[in-house]
Amino acid sequence: MESQKGRRRFLKYIFSLLAFGTGSIYSFGKNKGMKIGKPGQISMSRSEAQTVGNTVSKMKKITIEEYFTTESLLDYLRSRIKAGAKYNSLFDYTSEQLLSGILSDQRLKDMDEAGIDMQVISALPWHEGLVDPAEATDMARRTNDEIYKITKQYPKRYAGFAGLACQDPEAAAKELERAVKELGLKGAMIYSHIQGKFLDDKKFWPVFEKAEKLNVPIYLHPKGPPPNMIEPYLDYGLWGPALGFGADISLHALRLIDSGLFDKHPGLKIILGHAGEGLPYWLHRLGMGVAQSQTGAPATIQPGAKIPSMLCKKRPGQYILDNFYVTPTGMFWEPVLMFIHSVLGPDRILFAVDYPAGSNIEGVKSIESLPISNEDKEKIFHQNTEKLLGL
Repeated sequence: MESQKGRRRFLKYIFSLLAFGTGSIYSFGKNKGMKIGKPGQISMSRSEAQTVGNTVSKMKKITIEEYFTTESLLDYLRSRIKAGAKYNSLFDYTSEQLLSGILSDQRLKDMDEAGIDMQVISALPWHEGLVDPAEATDMARRTNDEIYKITKQYPKRYAGFAGLACQDPEAAAKELERAVKELGLKGAMIYSHIQGKFLDDKKFWPVFEKAEKLNVPIYLHPKGPPPNMIEPYLDYGLWGPALGFGADISLHALRLIDSGLFDKHPGLKIILGHAGEGLPYWLHRLGMGVAQSQTGAPATIQPGAKIPSMLCKKRPGQYILDNFYVTPTGMFWEPVLMFIHSVLGPDRILFAVDYPAGSNIEGVKSIESLPISNEDKEKIFHQNTEKLLGL
Protein backbone atom coordinates (compact mmCIF):
# COMPACT_ATOMS: atom_id res chain seq x y z
CA MET A 1 0.00 0.00 0.00
CA GLU A 2 2.80 2.39 0.96
CA SER A 3 4.57 1.62 -2.31
CA GLN A 4 1.43 2.38 -4.34
CA LYS A 5 0.89 5.61 -2.42
CA GLY A 6 4.48 6.63 -3.07
CA ARG A 7 4.18 5.92 -6.77
CA ARG A 8 1.00 8.00 -7.01
CA ARG A 9 2.83 10.81 -5.25
CA PHE A 10 5.66 10.44 -7.71
CA LEU A 11 3.41 10.53 -10.77
CA LYS A 12 1.60 13.60 -9.45
CA TYR A 13 4.70 15.71 -9.02
CA ILE A 14 7.20 14.39 -11.55
CA PHE A 15 5.75 16.44 -14.39
CA SER A 16 6.26 19.72 -12.62
CA LEU A 17 9.92 18.79 -12.27
CA LEU A 18 10.46 17.56 -15.79
CA ALA A 19 12.65 20.41 -16.82
CA PHE A 20 15.03 17.66 -17.91
CA GLY A 21 17.72 18.58 -15.57
CA THR A 22 16.86 22.13 -14.86
CA GLY A 23 39.54 20.59 -13.02
CA SER A 24 40.74 17.12 -13.34
CA ILE A 25 44.18 16.48 -14.89
CA TYR A 26 43.53 12.83 -15.70
CA SER A 27 43.13 11.78 -19.30
CA PHE A 28 43.23 8.60 -21.30
CA GLY A 29 45.49 7.84 -24.19
CA LYS A 30 43.85 5.52 -26.68
CA ASN A 31 44.58 1.95 -25.53
CA LYS A 32 47.19 3.30 -23.10
CA GLY A 33 45.15 3.42 -19.91
CA MET A 34 45.31 6.27 -17.43
CA LYS A 35 47.93 8.97 -17.67
CA ILE A 36 48.48 12.53 -16.55
CA GLY A 37 47.36 15.05 -19.14
CA LYS A 38 47.12 18.81 -19.64
CA PRO A 39 43.92 20.48 -18.46
CA GLY A 40 43.22 22.20 -21.76
CA GLN A 41 42.71 25.96 -22.11
CA ILE A 42 41.87 26.68 -18.49
CA SER A 43 44.61 29.23 -18.04
CA MET A 44 42.95 32.08 -19.96
CA SER A 45 42.07 34.84 -17.50
CA ARG A 46 38.60 36.29 -17.08
CA SER A 47 39.73 39.63 -18.53
CA GLU A 48 41.08 37.88 -21.63
CA ALA A 49 37.79 36.02 -22.05
CA GLN A 50 35.84 39.28 -21.88
CA THR A 51 37.91 40.94 -24.59
CA VAL A 52 36.78 38.39 -27.16
CA GLY A 53 33.06 38.69 -26.28
CA ASN A 54 32.04 40.47 -29.47
CA THR A 55 33.68 37.84 -31.64
CA VAL A 56 32.04 35.01 -29.72
CA SER A 57 28.56 36.55 -29.92
CA LYS A 58 28.74 36.36 -33.71
CA MET A 59 29.61 32.66 -33.76
CA LYS A 60 27.16 30.27 -35.34
CA LYS A 61 25.19 28.37 -32.70
CA ILE A 62 23.39 25.02 -32.99
CA THR A 63 21.53 23.40 -30.10
CA ILE A 64 20.68 19.70 -30.10
CA GLU A 65 18.41 18.78 -27.16
CA GLU A 66 15.29 20.81 -27.83
CA TYR A 67 11.95 19.13 -27.31
CA PHE A 68 8.62 19.86 -28.91
CA THR A 69 5.21 18.45 -29.66
CA THR A 70 2.32 19.49 -31.91
CA GLU A 71 -1.44 19.64 -31.54
CA SER A 72 -1.84 17.01 -34.26
CA LEU A 73 0.40 14.53 -32.41
CA LEU A 74 -1.46 15.17 -29.15
CA ASP A 75 -4.83 14.79 -30.85
CA TYR A 76 -3.79 11.47 -32.35
CA LEU A 77 -2.43 10.20 -29.02
CA ARG A 78 -5.65 11.15 -27.24
CA SER A 79 -7.73 9.43 -29.91
CA ARG A 80 -5.78 6.18 -29.55
CA ILE A 81 -6.06 6.23 -25.76
CA LYS A 82 -9.78 6.96 -26.03
CA ALA A 83 -10.04 3.96 -28.37
CA GLY A 84 -8.50 1.74 -25.70
CA ALA A 85 -4.73 1.93 -26.30
CA LYS A 86 -2.81 1.46 -23.04
CA TYR A 87 -0.46 4.31 -22.14
CA ASN A 88 2.18 3.83 -19.44
CA SER A 89 4.68 6.67 -19.10
CA LEU A 90 5.95 9.33 -16.72
CA PHE A 91 5.35 11.80 -19.56
CA ASP A 92 1.84 13.10 -18.98
CA TYR A 93 0.26 14.38 -22.18
CA THR A 94 -1.86 16.78 -20.06
CA SER A 95 1.13 18.34 -18.25
CA GLU A 96 1.37 22.12 -18.66
CA GLN A 97 5.17 21.86 -18.36
CA LEU A 98 5.37 19.55 -21.36
CA LEU A 99 2.64 21.28 -23.34
CA SER A 100 4.81 24.40 -23.27
CA GLY A 101 6.78 22.57 -25.96
CA ILE A 102 4.01 22.88 -28.56
CA LEU A 103 5.71 24.27 -31.63
CA SER A 104 4.96 27.91 -32.40
CA ASP A 105 6.51 31.02 -33.94
CA GLN A 106 7.66 32.03 -30.47
CA ARG A 107 10.39 29.39 -30.68
CA LEU A 108 12.05 31.13 -33.62
CA LYS A 109 11.77 34.50 -31.89
CA ASP A 110 13.45 33.08 -28.78
CA MET A 111 16.20 31.56 -30.91
CA ASP A 112 16.80 34.88 -32.66
CA GLU A 113 16.93 36.76 -29.36
CA ALA A 114 19.69 34.45 -28.10
CA GLY A 115 21.57 34.30 -31.40
CA ILE A 116 20.82 30.60 -32.01
CA ASP A 117 20.93 29.70 -35.69
CA MET A 118 19.52 26.17 -35.59
CA GLN A 119 17.83 23.69 -33.26
CA VAL A 120 18.01 19.92 -33.67
CA ILE A 121 14.51 19.16 -32.41
CA SER A 122 13.17 15.94 -30.93
CA ALA A 123 9.57 15.12 -30.14
CA LEU A 124 8.30 14.35 -26.66
CA PRO A 125 8.21 10.54 -26.45
CA TRP A 126 4.48 9.81 -26.51
CA HIS A 127 5.34 6.78 -28.65
CA GLU A 128 7.43 5.26 -25.85
CA GLY A 129 4.41 5.36 -23.53
CA LEU A 130 2.17 3.26 -25.76
CA VAL A 131 2.43 -0.29 -24.48
CA ASP A 132 1.33 -2.11 -27.62
CA PRO A 133 4.32 -2.32 -30.01
CA ALA A 134 2.20 -1.81 -33.12
CA GLU A 135 0.52 1.27 -31.65
CA ALA A 136 3.89 2.64 -30.55
CA THR A 137 5.49 2.03 -33.95
CA ASP A 138 2.66 3.82 -35.71
CA MET A 139 2.95 6.77 -33.33
CA ALA A 140 6.71 6.98 -33.87
CA ARG A 141 6.24 6.98 -37.61
CA ARG A 142 3.69 9.80 -37.40
CA THR A 143 6.05 11.69 -35.10
CA ASN A 144 8.93 11.47 -37.56
CA ASP A 145 6.72 12.53 -40.44
CA GLU A 146 5.82 15.59 -38.35
CA ILE A 147 9.49 16.37 -37.72
CA TYR A 148 10.17 16.04 -41.44
CA LYS A 149 7.46 18.59 -42.29
CA ILE A 150 8.94 21.08 -39.82
CA THR A 151 12.52 20.65 -41.05
CA LYS A 152 11.33 20.86 -44.64
CA GLN A 153 9.54 24.13 -43.95
CA TYR A 154 12.49 25.65 -42.07
CA PRO A 155 15.59 23.84 -43.37
CA LYS A 156 18.02 26.49 -42.12
CA ARG A 157 16.50 26.67 -38.63
CA TYR A 158 15.57 23.09 -37.74
CA ALA A 159 17.07 19.64 -38.10
CA GLY A 160 15.65 16.62 -36.30
CA PHE A 161 16.27 13.51 -34.23
CA ALA A 162 13.90 10.62 -34.89
CA GLY A 163 11.64 9.11 -32.27
CA LEU A 164 11.82 5.32 -32.06
CA ALA A 165 9.37 2.83 -30.57
CA CYS A 166 11.84 0.32 -29.19
CA GLN A 167 8.99 -1.81 -27.87
CA ASP A 168 9.55 -3.54 -31.22
CA PRO A 169 13.32 -3.26 -31.78
CA GLU A 170 13.32 -4.63 -35.33
CA ALA A 171 10.60 -2.18 -36.37
CA ALA A 172 12.47 0.62 -34.58
CA ALA A 173 15.63 -0.16 -36.55
CA LYS A 174 13.66 -0.04 -39.82
CA GLU A 175 12.07 3.26 -38.78
CA LEU A 176 15.48 4.73 -37.99
CA GLU A 177 16.65 3.81 -41.48
CA ARG A 178 13.55 5.40 -43.02
CA ALA A 179 13.93 8.51 -40.89
CA VAL A 180 17.57 9.00 -41.90
CA LYS A 181 17.48 7.95 -45.54
CA GLU A 182 14.02 9.21 -46.58
CA LEU A 183 13.30 12.02 -44.13
CA GLY A 184 16.81 13.37 -43.66
CA LEU A 185 16.79 13.15 -39.86
CA LYS A 186 20.15 13.16 -38.12
CA GLY A 187 19.94 10.37 -35.55
CA ALA A 188 17.53 9.37 -32.79
CA MET A 189 16.46 10.44 -29.31
CA ILE A 190 15.61 7.58 -26.93
CA TYR A 191 14.28 8.29 -23.46
CA SER A 192 16.25 5.70 -21.49
CA HIS A 193 14.55 2.45 -20.47
CA ILE A 194 11.65 1.12 -22.51
CA GLN A 195 8.75 0.07 -20.31
CA GLY A 196 11.30 -0.51 -17.55
CA LYS A 197 13.85 -2.41 -19.69
CA PHE A 198 17.37 -1.06 -20.20
CA LEU A 199 18.77 -1.15 -23.72
CA ASP A 200 21.74 -3.41 -22.90
CA ASP A 201 19.29 -6.29 -23.39
CA LYS A 202 20.41 -7.80 -26.69
CA LYS A 203 16.90 -7.74 -28.08
CA PHE A 204 17.42 -3.96 -28.50
CA TRP A 205 20.78 -4.24 -30.26
CA PRO A 206 19.34 -4.13 -33.82
CA VAL A 207 18.67 -0.43 -33.16
CA PHE A 208 22.31 0.20 -32.27
CA GLU A 209 23.51 -1.90 -35.19
CA LYS A 210 21.41 0.22 -37.55
CA ALA A 211 22.64 3.49 -36.01
CA GLU A 212 26.25 2.41 -36.49
CA LYS A 213 25.58 1.35 -40.08
CA LEU A 214 23.89 4.68 -40.84
CA ASN A 215 26.66 6.57 -39.01
CA VAL A 216 24.21 8.55 -36.87
CA PRO A 217 24.24 9.07 -33.09
CA ILE A 218 21.67 8.13 -30.48
CA TYR A 219 20.88 10.68 -27.80
CA LEU A 220 20.09 8.87 -24.53
CA HIS A 221 17.77 11.08 -22.49
CA PRO A 222 16.80 10.47 -18.84
CA LYS A 223 13.38 9.29 -17.84
CA GLY A 224 13.94 8.70 -14.13
CA PRO A 225 14.77 5.39 -12.45
CA PRO A 226 12.76 2.39 -13.73
CA PRO A 227 9.95 0.86 -11.65
CA ASN A 228 12.16 -1.79 -10.05
CA MET A 229 14.45 0.83 -8.49
CA ILE A 230 12.28 3.95 -8.11
CA GLU A 231 11.11 3.42 -4.53
CA PRO A 232 14.12 4.93 -2.66
CA TYR A 233 13.93 8.01 -4.89
CA LEU A 234 10.30 8.80 -4.11
CA ASP A 235 11.04 10.52 -0.82
CA TYR A 236 12.50 14.02 -0.66
CA GLY A 237 12.10 14.75 -4.37
CA LEU A 238 15.10 12.69 -5.47
CA TRP A 239 13.54 11.05 -8.54
CA GLY A 240 14.05 13.96 -10.94
CA PRO A 241 16.82 16.43 -11.86
CA ALA A 242 18.33 16.43 -8.36
CA LEU A 243 19.52 12.82 -8.60
CA GLY A 244 17.16 10.39 -10.31
CA PHE A 245 17.77 11.51 -13.89
CA GLY A 246 21.54 11.25 -13.56
CA ALA A 247 21.29 7.94 -11.69
CA ASP A 248 19.09 6.56 -14.47
CA ILE A 249 21.32 7.51 -17.39
CA SER A 250 24.72 6.94 -15.77
CA LEU A 251 23.63 3.42 -14.85
CA HIS A 252 22.13 2.92 -18.29
CA ALA A 253 25.29 4.09 -20.07
CA LEU A 254 27.52 1.83 -17.98
CA ARG A 255 25.23 -1.13 -18.62
CA LEU A 256 25.64 -0.49 -22.35
CA ILE A 257 29.41 -0.31 -21.96
CA ASP A 258 29.80 -3.33 -19.69
CA SER A 259 27.51 -5.46 -21.87
CA GLY A 260 30.09 -5.39 -24.66
CA LEU A 261 27.86 -3.34 -26.97
CA PHE A 262 30.69 -1.08 -28.13
CA ASP A 263 33.00 -4.00 -28.82
CA LYS A 264 30.31 -5.40 -31.10
CA HIS A 265 29.62 -1.97 -32.61
CA PRO A 266 32.76 0.15 -32.17
CA GLY A 267 31.48 2.91 -34.47
CA LEU A 268 28.37 3.54 -32.38
CA LYS A 269 28.06 7.09 -31.00
CA ILE A 270 25.99 8.01 -27.93
CA ILE A 271 25.15 11.52 -26.71
CA LEU A 272 24.46 12.24 -23.03
CA GLY A 273 23.05 15.46 -21.64
CA HIS A 274 23.62 17.22 -18.31
CA ALA A 275 27.41 17.32 -18.73
CA GLY A 276 27.59 13.55 -19.13
CA GLU A 277 25.27 12.60 -16.25
CA GLY A 278 28.17 12.46 -13.77
CA LEU A 279 30.26 9.95 -15.73
CA PRO A 280 33.16 12.33 -16.53
CA TYR A 281 33.66 12.73 -12.77
CA TRP A 282 34.01 8.95 -12.42
CA LEU A 283 36.50 8.49 -15.26
CA HIS A 284 39.40 7.89 -12.91
CA ARG A 285 37.66 5.02 -11.16
CA LEU A 286 36.28 3.67 -14.42
CA GLY A 287 39.72 3.85 -16.01
CA MET A 288 41.53 2.15 -13.17
CA GLY A 289 39.05 -0.75 -13.02
CA VAL A 290 39.76 -4.08 -14.68
CA ALA A 291 37.21 -4.81 -17.36
CA GLN A 292 37.06 -8.60 -17.07
CA SER A 293 36.63 -8.95 -13.31
CA GLN A 294 35.27 -7.27 -10.24
CA THR A 295 36.33 -7.85 -6.66
CA GLY A 296 33.94 -8.31 -3.81
CA ALA A 297 30.23 -8.99 -3.96
CA PRO A 298 27.00 -7.21 -3.04
CA ALA A 299 25.66 -8.16 0.37
CA THR A 300 22.61 -9.71 -1.25
CA ILE A 301 24.69 -12.30 -3.14
CA GLN A 302 24.90 -15.62 -1.36
CA PRO A 303 28.42 -16.89 -0.53
CA GLY A 304 29.78 -19.01 -3.34
CA ALA A 305 27.29 -17.69 -5.91
CA LYS A 306 28.61 -16.71 -9.33
CA ILE A 307 28.93 -12.95 -9.71
CA PRO A 308 28.27 -11.53 -13.19
CA SER A 309 31.33 -9.85 -14.65
CA MET A 310 31.84 -7.05 -17.15
CA LEU A 311 31.81 -8.21 -20.75
CA CYS A 312 33.64 -5.24 -22.27
CA LYS A 313 37.19 -5.71 -23.51
CA LYS A 314 38.64 -2.31 -22.61
CA ARG A 315 38.54 -0.29 -19.43
CA PRO A 316 35.01 1.15 -19.12
CA GLY A 317 36.19 4.75 -19.03
CA GLN A 318 37.87 4.35 -22.41
CA TYR A 319 34.51 3.82 -24.11
CA ILE A 320 33.24 7.08 -22.65
CA LEU A 321 36.13 8.86 -24.34
CA ASP A 322 35.84 6.90 -27.59
CA ASN A 323 32.07 6.54 -28.11
CA PHE A 324 30.33 9.29 -26.14
CA TYR A 325 29.59 12.99 -26.55
CA VAL A 326 28.08 15.24 -23.88
CA THR A 327 25.99 18.40 -23.82
CA PRO A 328 25.77 21.03 -21.04
CA THR A 329 21.97 21.04 -20.68
CA GLY A 330 20.83 21.87 -17.17
CA MET A 331 24.46 22.37 -16.07
CA PHE A 332 25.24 25.95 -17.09
CA TRP A 333 27.76 26.40 -14.30
CA GLU A 334 31.35 27.34 -15.06
CA PRO A 335 33.10 24.86 -12.70
CA VAL A 336 31.22 21.95 -14.28
CA LEU A 337 31.73 23.19 -17.83
CA MET A 338 35.43 23.72 -17.27
CA PHE A 339 35.70 20.26 -15.74
CA ILE A 340 34.19 18.45 -18.73
CA HIS A 341 36.29 20.63 -21.04
CA SER A 342 39.47 19.58 -19.22
CA VAL A 343 38.56 15.88 -18.95
CA LEU A 344 36.82 15.15 -22.25
CA GLY A 345 38.31 17.90 -24.38
CA PRO A 346 36.48 20.43 -26.58
CA ASP A 347 35.89 17.94 -29.40
CA ARG A 348 33.41 15.91 -27.34
CA ILE A 349 31.13 18.71 -26.16
CA LEU A 350 28.01 19.66 -28.14
CA PHE A 351 25.94 22.74 -27.40
CA ALA A 352 22.36 22.23 -26.19
CA VAL A 353 19.83 24.14 -24.11
CA ASP A 354 16.80 21.86 -23.49
CA TYR A 355 14.40 24.50 -24.76
CA PRO A 356 11.74 25.40 -23.70
CA ALA A 357 12.58 24.09 -20.22
CA GLY A 358 16.05 25.63 -20.44
CA SER A 359 16.91 29.26 -21.19
CA ASN A 360 18.48 29.93 -24.59
CA ILE A 361 20.11 33.11 -23.32
CA GLU A 362 21.52 31.47 -20.19
CA GLY A 363 22.90 28.61 -22.24
CA VAL A 364 24.59 30.88 -24.77
CA LYS A 365 26.09 33.14 -22.11
CA SER A 366 27.42 30.15 -20.16
CA ILE A 367 29.59 29.10 -23.11
CA GLU A 368 30.44 32.60 -24.30
CA SER A 369 31.84 33.54 -20.89
CA LEU A 370 34.05 30.47 -20.40
CA PRO A 371 37.80 31.23 -20.14
CA ILE A 372 38.67 28.98 -23.08
CA SER A 373 39.89 29.75 -26.57
CA ASN A 374 37.59 30.99 -29.33
CA GLU A 375 38.61 27.94 -31.31
CA ASP A 376 37.17 25.69 -28.62
CA LYS A 377 34.00 27.78 -28.40
CA GLU A 378 33.50 27.39 -32.15
CA LYS A 379 33.77 23.63 -31.73
CA ILE A 380 31.24 23.54 -28.90
CA PHE A 381 28.77 25.98 -30.42
CA HIS A 382 28.52 24.41 -33.87
CA GLN A 383 31.52 22.67 -35.44
CA ASN A 384 31.33 19.43 -33.43
CA THR A 385 27.61 19.13 -34.13
CA GLU A 386 28.06 19.85 -37.84
CA LYS A 387 30.70 17.17 -38.05
CA LEU A 388 28.83 14.57 -36.02
CA LEU A 389 25.45 15.07 -37.70
CA GLY A 390 26.69 15.89 -41.18
CA LEU A 391 24.95 19.27 -41.24
